Amino acid sequence: MGNILEEVKIDGSILEGGGQILRVSTALSAVTSKPLKIFNVRVKRSPPGLRMQHITAIKAVAAVSDAWVEGLKVGSKEVSFIPKTVKGGSFTFDVGTAGSTTLVLQALAPVTAYAPKQVFVEIRGGTNNQWAPPVEYVQHVLLPTVERMGFEGSVQLIRRGFYPKGGGILRAYFNPVKSLKPLDLTMKVKKVLNVWGLAYSCRLPDHITQRMVKSAETTLRKAGYEANIKIESLQANHPLCSPNPGCGIIIFADLDEGLRIAADSLGELGKPAEKVGEEAAVGLIQQLESGAPVDFHLADQLIVWMSLAEGVSKFCTSKLTLHTLTSIEVCKQFLGSKFTVEGEMGKPATVICEGIGLKNRFL
Repeated sequence: MGNILEEVKIDGSILEGGGQILRVSTALSAVTSKPLKIFNVRVKRSPPGLRMQHITAIKAVAAVSDAWVEGLKVGSKEVSFIPKTVKGGSFTFDVGTAGSTTLVLQALAPVTAYAPKQVFVEIRGGTNNQWAPPVEYVQHVLLPTVERMGFEGSVQLIRRGFYPKGGGILRAYFNPVKSLKPLDLTMKVKKVLNVWGLAYSCRLPDHITQRMVKSAETTLRKAGYEANIKIESLQANHPLCSPNPGCGIIIFADLDEGLRIAADSLGELGKPAEKVGEEAAVGLIQQLESGAPVDFHLADQLIVWMSLAEGVSKFCTSKLTLHTLTSIEVCKQFLGSKFTVEGEMGKPATVICEGIGLKNRFL
């Protein structure tokens, strides 16, 4: 079937010009069986071309869609991807570095919606990374949101992994659907029901997480929010503990209508624990002040789901990002799905999408 369909060509340098273009386009190639060529891969980035985490994401999508792939090496600026058919079953992937496991999941999850049976995956690499959603975000924000579309999945943290060694492990299962239902998240947030979170650290003194929590809770209290932030301070003898030190914090706000948004911050050398806690708290407060039910991290992750879903999906987000606009552009080029964006970059916005209503041919 792959050879009959016309190859889709995607310019990897458009808009944000990053790994997201690879993840979205390979996922769409897998579910539609359309062959794909991506050129100018990350040409504006330093270093340009593919990195290990992009290769693992493409390998993961290729394994689940039985695809033939060319150009999968570090630094490669062109990738050809010819899928055969989406498969169910068990798969294991290893980024081989501290590259993000959650970005691999991000590419994979929409594909598994169109599998003939449940997909189980184990992914090794980084679980809490800069420039990627932390595992807790996927568990508590992304998955509950796409569950509204009829998609069911679960992600379990087996071991944390931080830069530079990685070594983290995630296990996930995803259930296929007949088709994805449209999503409407345009309601104004009327009420914050609960603010909660987790400050986590591995191979570091206990006071690090305590200081993060104190700073975050103080910042939130000043803005009128009481928070309950738990502490997870792990040492080498704990099975969840990462191979090298690392820390971070994520804070969630449960809103009316079963909605949830989040903000997080990751520790790094020379950055005081107080700053890490404050950053996450300020991020959450800014999201809440916008009154939008979809935080800007979730906005770009929902685009691919909305494109594949039936009917018209829409959401209001606290901030329109280049990531979201990039996702929209790839989906428009690949699927011909129609989008309307009301709002400008960096400001609150509404995104409306007429999905293609893709059906799972196995169910």
